[in-house]
Amino acid sequence: MIPCFIFTILPICKFNLQFVKFLCTIAIERQSNIQHSLSDVSNTLRSLQKMVPDMTFSTDSIKNGFSNAFDYDTQLIDAVNSTVNVFKSLSVDDQLAVLWFAYTEMGRSITPAATGAARLQLAEGLLSQIKQMSHNEQLQTMRDLAAKNNSQVSRAYGILSANTKLAFWYELSELMVKGLVVPMPSNYQLSRDGSQVLESVKELDFGQQITVLRKVVIDMGVDPLA
Repeated sequence: MIPCFIFTILPICKFNLQFVKFLCTIAIERQSNIQHSLSDVSNTLRSLQKMVPDMTFSTDSIKNGFSNAFDYDTQLIDAVNSTVNVFKSLSVDDQLAVLWFAYTEMGRSITPAATGAARLQLAEGLLSQIKQMSHNEQLQTMRDLAAKNNSQVSRAYGILSANTKLAFWYELSELMVKGLVVPMPSNYQLSRDGSQVLESVKELDFGQQITVLRKVVIDMGVDPLA
């Protein structure tokens, strides 16, 4: 005969087994969720690891871009300064010859930036004085300007602005072409350094050419206010 308490315990055991089964199911689901979460984290970390080299490369590229741009600008500045320094070491006649060839060969592109009606008017009085001189006097006047000799024309030239000085030499080359100012001898031979300067100027871009010519002509003549 089966004791009565057995019939009392059986439902309780059955309930406890169901409850345990329920708890196990929850635990399994949570474990599965945790595994999925860990898998997601792992995938995210792998993605980040793949992105890091790309980010590093991008940063390096930016740094290299700035570095290359800086180096390029430095090279341009060096090219301009080197050309100007070699020009200033030339003889007076070679300096005048380089200006003549530069303005006659590249004058059409230089003119818009270097001259203008207002600036030419400022230089017109000085140019008129030179036109009234003999060829020998004109040549000596140009030599005085290049050599920075203290003369009346050199002092008048010295107070002009940099761009007006550019306009002055352009107009002077035009007057030489027209025969109103002593022209450059057709058989004049530039020195090796003079030819090097002229070729260097030709190889520069438009902005650099203007910079070189401005640095060259601004230093000519005598500033009476200095």
